[in-house]
Amino acid sequence: MTRVIVAGAAGRMGKRISYMVQENKELQLAGGFEQADHPDVGKDIGEVGGFATVGVKITGNLAAIIDQGDVIVDFTFHEATMHIAKIAAEHKKAMVIGTTGLNQQHLEDLSTLSANFPCVQAPNMAVGVNVLFKVCAKVASILGDDYDIEIVEAHHRMKKDAPSGTALKLGEMVAQGVNRDLDEVGVFARHGMIGERTDREIGIQTIRAGDIVGEHTVYFAGAGERLEITHRAHSRDNFARGAAMAAAWVVGQPNGMYTMFDVLGLQDL
Repeated sequence: MTRVIVAGAAGRMGKRISYMVQENKELQLAGGFEQADHPDVGKDIGEVGGFATVGVKITGNLAAIIDQGDVIVDFTFHEATMHIAKIAAEHKKAMVIGTTGLNQQHLEDLSTLSANFPCVQAPNMAVGVNVLFKVCAKVASILGDDYDIEIVEAHHRMKKDAPSGTALKLGEMVAQGVNRDLDEVGVFARHGMIGERTDREIGIQTIRAGDIVGEHTVYFAGAGERLEITHRAHSRDNFARGAAMAAAWVVGQPNGMYTMFDVLGLQDL
């Protein structure tokens, strides 16, 4: 059975990941950690998560429990993620990373570190979202340059990064579908007298409000019609369930970087 350590175990995602790990018959919830001064350090991870007493205490020090696990699941913050990844590399422990806000340098550093451990990294681990990535890339390739592409994402008011990692990945996928580079054609804000829309631009717009878990809509708008493809997350459990699946899959894989496409067998679709 694969032993799992949950980073940020007292956070919104950490609680749901802990629950989904506990529910997965292939996994054992072996530990969880938070910042050393967090008020939930020393408490039972199940009680904090609101599901059951499991006899596993939240600690304030990953190094103290890392030998108890086979894989670390991390949905924290990009700076914390990079620190955790360095510890995982030193101890040759697998990782599942769902943290958003990672920049290109972070991803390059993770790729280097993953020579020492297998790592699944994805901006979104929900099964439906990863199918959405593939579907939207295919639709973009079919419709081509005759349709304008726009992406609108909405999340809760506490989310720190914008656009979401999922929206950026959607942008990359549809850009590939029409042979464009998102870094060159992405438009992330519009205000004032901006002039006519260009044919090649891909817009990505952001909404932050209330307790929206996560919504992403891709618009393909042509002359006289438009196609809208939407994914709405009703709870964080979809992300947590995908993370648990990734944790069960990644242990035993060769060292290196993987995505949810690998976990779900979608890589060649």
